[in-house]
Amino acid sequence: MERRQLEYFVAIVEHGGFTHAARALRVAQPSLSRAIGKLEHELGVALFHRVGRNAVLSNAGELVVERARLVLRDLDALRAAARTVGGGAAGRVDVAATSSSALEPLISIIGSLREHHPGVLVSTSSALSAAEAVAMVLQGRCEVGLCGNAERPAGQGLVAHHLRDEEFLLVTPPGTGLTGPVTHDDLRGMRFVVTKPATAVRALFDQIAERVGSLHIAAEVGDRSVVLPMVLRGIGASLMPDGWRDLATRAGAEVHHFAPRERLPQWLVHRSGPITPATQAFLDTTLAR
Repeated sequence: MERRQLEYFVAIVEHGGFTHAARALRVAQPSLSRAIGKLEHELGVALFHRVGRNAVLSNAGELVVERARLVLRDLDALRAAARTVGGGAAGRVDVAATSSSALEPLISIIGSLREHHPGVLVSTSSALSAAEAVAMVLQGRCEVGLCGNAERPAGQGLVAHHLRDEEFLLVTPPGTGLTGPVTHDDLRGMRFVVTKPATAVRALFDQIAERVGSLHIAAEVGDRSVVLPMVLRGIGASLMPDGWRDLATRAGAEVHHFAPRERLPQWLVHRSGPITPATQAFLDTTLAR
């Protein structure tokens, strides 16, 4: 079994078929097919069901793909460690982050890395929820995850570090007239811009709405980057993590704390086992904050 075979196999899965994978890898499709055929012969199982021109993962393929990603990660860690002996950390670290964590602490972490480990490139992937961020790490799609979750994330071989408790804030259009910290009852009758279900912010909104009983959804969005512009246009208020505070204030929105304050633990997660020097630099930088 060769590394190239595993890379081809994972690429077919991630690009949705042999044709797209061959194009992305810049190899001839017959060469790709031969490499996969050889891998299937060595493993003694069919990794794909060929349906016309499409390739669908078999049950065996479903089991093998996550392990293949992890093997490739471990090989990268070994190679990177050998290359950086006597030098500073260098290389790429893939980070899965929920929207609030992608703003803070990720921006500050990348800033510190650029100062102390300029050879480290951070590549981020968006995760809709903490569960998705954790899954991306466990499946080997990313090396590190940043997310908010009420409970410590868990999984076989998963390491979780508590970073801080992020705070959720009420962000309203200018001139709303609210003063000081607000209670849930102060929200009665208000209109809100909300994200789609599964996010931590939406879960909090649903909890408050169930308790108060008269919160109205003015807009439900899939792209969380449009929430603040909608608030500024007066479409409705919104709940936002504290990482948005400075941006929302500078943009002209009103930002209010809750009384009592609404908080959610924020976590750094990664797999146990071999990691690259770049990933270690990311972990060290994050945990030193």
